[in-house]
Amino acid sequence: MGRRILAILAAAVIALVGAVLVLVYARGADARAVAAASPSKVYVSNTVVPAGTSLRDAVRLGQIVQTDVAARAKPLGALEKVDEENSDLVALTDVQPGQYVLGAGFGDTPVGEKKLEIGAGKLAVSVQLQDPARVGNFVTPGSFLTIFMTYQAKDYSGNEDSVLAKNDVQATSVLLDNVKVIAMGDASLTPVNGTEGADAAQASSASFLVTLEVTPEQAVRLVHAINGKTLYAGLRGSELKISPTLEADDLNLLKDPTR
Repeated sequence: MGRRILAILAAAVIALVGAVLVLVYARGADARAVAAASPSKVYVSNTVVPAGTSLRDAVRLGQIVQTDVAARAKPLGALEKVDEENSDLVALTDVQPGQYVLGAGFGDTPVGEKKLEIGAGKLAVSVQLQDPARVGNFVTPGSFLTIFMTYQAKDYSGNEDSVLAKNDVQATSVLLDNVKVIAMGDASLTPVNGTEGADAAQASSASFLVTLEVTPEQAVRLVHAINGKTLYAGLRGSELKISPTLEADDLNLLKDPTR
């Protein structure tokens, strides 16, 4: 009788231990399944991201967008965030649409040979700007600029007594707004292979040629301004609106336009 009770108790203990082990294993499997399916934020390409496009501009233009992906399906090295530390990095090669964006695909300088790409219905027009006029070295392919023009103001009303008719008055106006840079210097989106050391520094300091993507109407105005006017570039920020009628001259320079 005593042996039978002991056997029953032993069987019950074994069954209880087994049930606990099964429960622990099941909970662990559930935790692993949840962890594997836990969504993670990554970037995917919505359209083609041309080589030389900065991460900041790619996000601003909607070329790359964030999406959720299960942890187990997340590609190794997938780009998870765009912040101050990496926003200035540029695409090393073209990123095709529908791809996971990899952090390794962006760096300081595009690599490989690449022809100049011009958007449909657009023209590429180059303008030579000195360092200050091209915002130092901060303008890169993919940047968007506002082009200002300084010129000799004249009175075309026929009034010979006007101030403009009697004096040499310089004026500055907005020539073009929100135009895209598609190349810098003669290297477009990539450096010249084999340029190193002093030659590279000299090439960088001489990269005053900025190539813009413009419409035919903008091209006519830009070419005319290049031949005889002084041009200056402003690097655009996001959510910027510039009035095409903005103007300053020697006579109103000190006036507050907001009053």
